[in-house]
Order: sequence, then structure tokens, then C-alpha cells
Amino acid sequence: MKPRDQVLITAGELADLIGAGTPLSILDVRWRLDEPDGRAAYLDGHLPGAVYVSLDDELSDHALVGRGRHPLPSGPSLEAAARRWGVRQDSAIVVYDDWNRAGSARAWWVLTAAGLPNVRILDGGLGAWRSAGLPLETGQVTPEPGNVTVLQEDLYNGARPTLTADQVGAGSMTLLDARAPERYRGDTEPVDAVAGHIPGARNLPSGSVLTADGTFLAGDELAKQLSDRGIDDSGPLAAYCGSGVTATIAIAALAATGQEAALYPGSWSEWSSDPNRPVARGPE
Repeated sequence: MKPRDQVLITAGELADLIGAGTPLSILDVRWRLDEPDGRAAYLDGHLPGAVYVSLDDELSDHALVGRGRHPLPSGPSLEAAARRWGVRQDSAIVVYDDWNRAGSARAWWVLTAAGLPNVRILDGGLGAWRSAGLPLETGQVTPEPGNVTVLQEDLYNGARPTLTADQVGAGSMTLLDARAPERYRGDTEPVDAVAGHIPGARNLPSGSVLTADGTFLAGDELAKQLSDRGIDDSGPLAAYCGSGVTATIAIAALAATGQEAALYPGSWSEWSSDPNRPVARGPE
């Protein structure tokens, strides 16, 4: 299977799986920075059989202190949530959202880091499903409890590579900052207390790895984005953002071309919380 097919699924392919009765869990992970709770939108219309997943409550653990605004959940808490979602052992999982692939990429990263192998992002999200003229359902879906087993107890040391703040500071990888250019430069900072970026990081806004319709760039197009930004992808790569959410879009885009990148989960919200850590401002 090609790397892209391991990470992404098209609306048509998903519709075929549903039509064939393939064992499948569909997770609706609507989230955006200015509207983190997507449940109301989910109730108004979602993919057939989809279960709503809260990024803030189920794909994060806010009891962890000092790990940024969206600390990773533990394996046991994720397993309990996945069973509530009806996820069964060895069944396929498809995740989707309605905003720039942020929610679905976070879910894909968390679930695969937990050791679940068959997880794919709906390429183009809810918009692609609607554009294909495919049906939606309304209301709450309450599935039968699942029986999935999460293999990793600690996602910070799970099946996907991560970096600590100290490792980021060591500068051993090409570090990608997935935030908007104005946040990277430090022109503005709407969320965290300090504006700027981690010294040495290169700016690759998460939106730059998507096409105008919200699908992921093809491999050659992504390679051009990296080249145009002076990013050398011949060595190890890592990505961060504000709090470890939108960086997973860049990581998923790279994974779809066969490239692996580590995530700095705490991202800028963790880095900037320590006044002893250096801060860079301005263009690259």
C-alpha cells in the first residue's frame, strides 16, 4: 500500500466501505481554535454512523501540568474513550473534521501513537463528503461499546516519535513551525503569553500543506513547498505549533509521502512558558 493510502482515504473510498458493510469506526473530530467544542455542529449533520470525539476532553489530558495547552492523553484514558466510541479490535478507523484537517490530524496522530495501525484521515474532510453529494445524518450516535486495546501507555514515548523541550533546544533536527507566518514572526500572539518562535525553526504553516479544497498536497507539490521555503528534508524532521494540534497536519502530510517527522507535543505553549528558553522574532 502506498504511504498516502495508509494515511488518507477519499470520500468515495469511504462511501464504498460503508456501502459494503466493512467493520469501521468513523470519528467526527470537529475542533477549531476559536470554537473548540464541535458537538453542536456534529448534531446538526455528520457522516452516517459517526461518533463525536472531543479534542479538548478526549484527545488531551489537561491534568498534566507544564506540558502546554493540549497535553497528550494517557494510553489507558484513550483506550477507555475509544471503547466508548465503539472502536473494536482490528477494525478500521476513519477520522474527519470540518476545519483545515486540524481535529482529524490530531486524532490520527494520537491513535497511531497509541499503537492502533489502521487509522486514516478523510482527505478534504466534511467538505469533500458534501461535495461528493453523499448523505449526512443528524443527532447523536451511541454505539455498542468497543473492545479495542491500546498498546502504548505513554504517548510521549509511544509508537510515533516525539521530542522534549530539551531535545528541541539541542537543535539536532530540522524544526518546522506550523503556525501562521504572523505568529511565527512574533507580529502577533493571540493565545500564548510570549510572541515569536523557537530559534532555528523554519515556518511551514499547516495550511500550506493543503490544497484550496482542504485535501493534502501530492508528494511533488509538498516537496516544492519545502524547497521554496528553504527547508532541507533530507535529514530528520520535527514539527511544532501552538499546542501540538496543527503541527500534526504537517506531520500527516509528510507521512503521506513516506517521510516521518517527530512532534514536539508541548509546542510553543510549553516552550514560551519558561522565561529561560530563548525566543526568536522576525522572518527566518
